[in-house]
Amino acid sequence: IYRRWLIDESMDTSIAIDAVREVGNPTILATFTVIAALLPMGFVRGMMGPYMEPIPALGSFAMLFSVFAAFMFTPWLAMRIKPSMSKLKEMEKSEHGQNEWLGNLFRKILIPLITSKTKGRIFLVSLFIIFFLSISLFYTKSVPVKMLPLDNKSEFNVVVNMAEGTALPVTANIVNELAEVILEVDEVTSIQTYSGTASPFNFNGLVRHYYLRTEPWQADLQVLLLSKKERTRSSHEIAEDVRERLLKVIEGNSDVRIQVVEMPPGPPVLQSVVAEVYGPDDEIRRQVARDLEQKFIESPNITDVDTLIADDYKVWRFEVDTEKALRRGISVDTINRTLQMSLGEYILGDVKSDFKLEPTYIVIQVPIDVRADLVRLKEMPVPSQLGSSVPLGELGDFYQIDQESIIYHKDLRPVEYVTGETIGRLGAPIYGMFDVIDSLENYTAPDGIPLQGTWTAPPESDAQSGFEWAGEWTVTYETFRDMGMAFGVAIILIYMLVVLEFGNFSLPAVIMAPIPLTLVGIIPGHWLFGAEFTATSMIGFIALAGIIVRNSILLVDFTKHEVEDGRPVTDSVLLACKARTRPIVVTALALVGGSAVIIFDPIFKGMAISLAFGVLVSTILTLVIIPLGAITVRKSFAEKSLDASGATVYADLPYDPILEGGYTEHKEDDSEKGLLDYISNVLSFVWIFVISMLLAFRDFTFDLIRAITRLLTRKNNTTDSPASTKISGQEIAAEKQFSSKSSVQNTVVNTSVTHEEVSVEIKQKPVEKRELATDKIEVNSTSEIQPEKTADSVKELDTEVQPVKKKVSVKKVSAKKVTVKKTPVKKVSKKKSVDTKPVAKKAAVKKATPVTKSGRRGIRLKSDIDDE
Repeated sequence: IYRRWLIDESMDTSIAIDAVREVGNPTILATFTVIAALLPMGFVRGMMGPYMEPIPALGSFAMLFSVFAAFMFTPWLAMRIKPSMSKLKEMEKSEHGQNEWLGNLFRKILIPLITSKTKGRIFLVSLFIIFFLSISLFYTKSVPVKMLPLDNKSEFNVVVNMAEGTALPVTANIVNELAEVILEVDEVTSIQTYSGTASPFNFNGLVRHYYLRTEPWQADLQVLLLSKKERTRSSHEIAEDVRERLLKVIEGNSDVRIQVVEMPPGPPVLQSVVAEVYGPDDEIRRQVARDLEQKFIESPNITDVDTLIADDYKVWRFEVDTEKALRRGISVDTINRTLQMSLGEYILGDVKSDFKLEPTYIVIQVPIDVRADLVRLKEMPVPSQLGSSVPLGELGDFYQIDQESIIYHKDLRPVEYVTGETIGRLGAPIYGMFDVIDSLENYTAPDGIPLQGTWTAPPESDAQSGFEWAGEWTVTYETFRDMGMAFGVAIILIYMLVVLEFGNFSLPAVIMAPIPLTLVGIIPGHWLFGAEFTATSMIGFIALAGIIVRNSILLVDFTKHEVEDGRPVTDSVLLACKARTRPIVVTALALVGGSAVIIFDPIFKGMAISLAFGVLVSTILTLVIIPLGAITVRKSFAEKSLDASGATVYADLPYDPILEGGYTEHKEDDSEKGLLDYISNVLSFVWIFVISMLLAFRDFTFDLIRAITRLLTRKNNTTDSPASTKISGQEIAAEKQFSSKSSVQNTVVNTSVTHEEVSVEIKQKPVEKRELATDKIEVNSTSEIQPEKTADSVKELDTEVQPVKKKVSVKKVSAKKVTVKKTPVKKVSKKKSVDTKPVAKKAAVKKATPVTKSGRRGIRLKSDIDDE
């Protein structure tokens, strides 16, 4: 809008509307490219789908609202707080110098690449090398990948698994010892222990079946931490510290195994690293699982290793002598119920309460010292149907047997589980999985088959040993698979939109060329921050595809319009770079500023790095690659038509001296330039971003302050001078009707002014033979009219030939002096004016005689114009 105001030297509303129309199509297209990049992410399947669904939904709505605001609120606000034309020209002078510098810089960088094929090829090869070097950071593990980083929570759990068959008092003693060690950590505020019973479970505990942990050898510790604002370490760092302390306590005690469980940032899984083992029978399957457990322990990136195979342990079983029981009139159910009541497993009922959500059960049991002694337990009386009781020992006896292991099934297939948790900088499960795979190279399963694992599906048959990777890897694989498919769909949609706009297939390819180059900034950005490439980083990469295409569209669309106006392609490209660099840079910096808000969030840090570094690097490359690509496919800018045979015929493009070899300005110096000169040019090109940022911020701040001051000035002026404001409003209405008619009149105004009398002489040029109608008016003023100021003001008087109605004396003259006398009036208290320009004080003008609307258009003083 400002640029068009400067070109037309007018600040009319129609010009602002036309300026919006000029960028309307590219803006709409760029908006829908961003939506096309975001929308496919809403179709991610699995448990990660609900986590990601708000991003495309809210992002698409925000983009639609932004384009509505750009077309409605931005022009209105520009008209509302528009600066003066003089201020715009000052800004133009400042910007003109920057644009000239930009133009020279782009010529120094682009023209050697255009005119020299060798330099162009070197530049292209350099891009490929930089791109693959950036990708190699994944291979060298300089930038680790992970599904989602751990958040900074206020709690975590410690799961304790004793050897199967361990008594409850032994478990409770171990748990209390571990709790005392945890309390030594400064950030820990309190601990709750649960021995032989399940702790209150969350979503993570629901997936891991923590609510089933009711055995005497199972326990949980719930650790509560200080608020994140009151501590310097994250909950993950504290959890790792606690794990190291607890491992030292239980070192050498093979009957105790612990797992430090943190709240997952995304969908919960059984464990970070899970191997589901399949095999022909239970023995082979469990042996393979135990061997895999040992491989897990050997990996430096895996800890808290465990299997779901129960250790062998003895249990006491009471075998009923059915013959004796029937002879005594006692059923087997009566014997079992009596044993349950003595051991505390029989529920008599529950306590009713109005305010409790869960029932409180009534359980009956004998004292621990009695039920722990089998001899005394045999003396427990069992009621018979005859009303008498019989000692338990006369109805059977206790025998010690081995407890059978649980057989787990998945999809009706028997399976064993090996679990582990990843630790360290390489916390993604993929790194621990690779360690295990490397250690299995020389391993042979008990059935004589080399053990191999599958990635996305279980082994086809149970006839031989095998395993499938599961856990967090499954969620990671499904999420990145669906996001990759979403990115492919987004690329296709963006390409279709750009083809629909430009009408050919070459320019869209050029416009979308910078999309993969965003990785040149994204991956090194993660390396600089020491961050992991997560799912949110991938989301930022996908969203950046639509944003970068917007910058390319602005350059190509501007170039296309310039070529249509008859400018050579190379000049059009250079002019597009010079004219569009500032808005492109401002957009990039705005995105960087918005990303800086979330860069310290553990979950969305990857997205912030992707957006910030990706847009900075890709913007720099866009301003070089898009011009070169546009020149390469310059034939696409030519108008197309069909000849008589139906073949496509391209119109001739304007003569381009640079491409035709007629450009010699820079060729003389090319041989003398060395590598340092080109590096200097590139550094200068990067430095323009810093300069543009500072200047844009400065101009925006000053303009905003001036606009707010102008609005406050208008408000105060309205409050202080109601009469003057009213007359000014009438004059504005009359001026709108008068301006279209007075433009065809050519008059010369001569004035002679004194302190007591203002004499105005109006003469007509001989071009038009029309008479002017004038009327006498009286000016009531409380301030002195200075002759030299009034003489300058009268030069701007508007005149119009209008018929005058009643109460107005009209004389038609060819040259007439109109005397304006001051009528003595009472003094009016002067109010402070906001306008502090060094000119004559404003006079509140009031007409003594009522005149018609048309009569008020005759003569207007400069003071009236100032009041408006």
